[in-house]
Amino acid sequence: MRLLWLLLGLLLAAPAWAQERVVNVYNWTDYIDPYAIDQFQKQTGIRVRYDVYDSLETLEAKLLAGNSGYDVVVPTSEPTLSRLVKTGALAPLDRAKIPSWSGLDPALMQRVQSSDPGNVHGAIYLWGTVGLGINPDRIRALAPDAPLDSWDLIFKPEIARRIKPCGITIMDSPNDVIAQALKYLGRSPDSTEAADLKDVETLLMSIRPYIRNFQNGGAVNALAAGDTCVAMTYSGDVIQAAARAQEAARGVQLRYVAPKEGAQLWFDTLAIPKDAPHPEEALAFINFVLQPQIIAGITNQVRYANAVPASDAFIKPDILHDPGIYPPDSLRQAFFTIGPVSSAATRARTRMWSRFKAGN
Repeated sequence: MRLLWLLLGLLLAAPAWAQERVVNVYNWTDYIDPYAIDQFQKQTGIRVRYDVYDSLETLEAKLLAGNSGYDVVVPTSEPTLSRLVKTGALAPLDRAKIPSWSGLDPALMQRVQSSDPGNVHGAIYLWGTVGLGINPDRIRALAPDAPLDSWDLIFKPEIARRIKPCGITIMDSPNDVIAQALKYLGRSPDSTEAADLKDVETLLMSIRPYIRNFQNGGAVNALAAGDTCVAMTYSGDVIQAAARAQEAARGVQLRYVAPKEGAQLWFDTLAIPKDAPHPEEALAFINFVLQPQIIAGITNQVRYANAVPASDAFIKPDILHDPGIYPPDSLRQAFFTIGPVSSAATRARTRMWSRFKAGN
């Protein structure tokens, strides 16, 4: 009899299991406010399974292979979002089911259209710039007259040579570094001209002897520990490094600079894979995250800017008024975005990048 009642109980419970709502999220490491996930689950009854990655290559490989099992992913506008859009790996977003979409800054969304025409597949999650993380005191000790607000700090050999002893770190990203070098040389960041690429290689090779290492996420720890005094990296990485250095109280003072010649804007976007197993739950998650108070909490947690102006009222003043996180209009005028690069141009850039890193 007990067995009969047990089987009956399992049969009655089966529909509840079948109706459980889940959303599988795949995002960068340390890139959300845990409170947001908790509140989403409580308010919607949808359980969040949350996985993280540390490179766009990992994300792209999983989505292009198909059947990733993820419902919400966070590709960066270039190069990943544009490639996923082009290959048909993403589902169009049903804006009727994302009422929070109306709160997105139209000027910033316009910037993403070079990667996602018509903003069909992605909504801006967080954004920032590629610039310089600097330790002003250590730089001035070696080169008192070095310009701390200019790309000259790393792109002029005579300056790079002087600050080499305290460490120069370059992000390990040919897409970003080559685009910035093109901009510095007065060329289009999207140029595929062989002559322009040759000039970039000449520029980069001229500073190669003074570069200590190539890092992406590792630049945060290197800056915070005082192991490098100049790092070309993402804005938020420097802000996080500065906070860690302050907590450590070892006298390391850091600052983020979006150089006056122009810094690249990047956008991380919320998107849904075309084969997402729970697309309705994915739409609900995106809509929830884009609510002003929720996205403000995420900005307060990870110290990256968001694209929802109404969230400003809920952002901590020290973050909202930090020009490294929310740059003033005077700086934004010099910012630029990059567009998709052809496969042939990508191969040429990759070969050049390999020569640059090897120093030959």
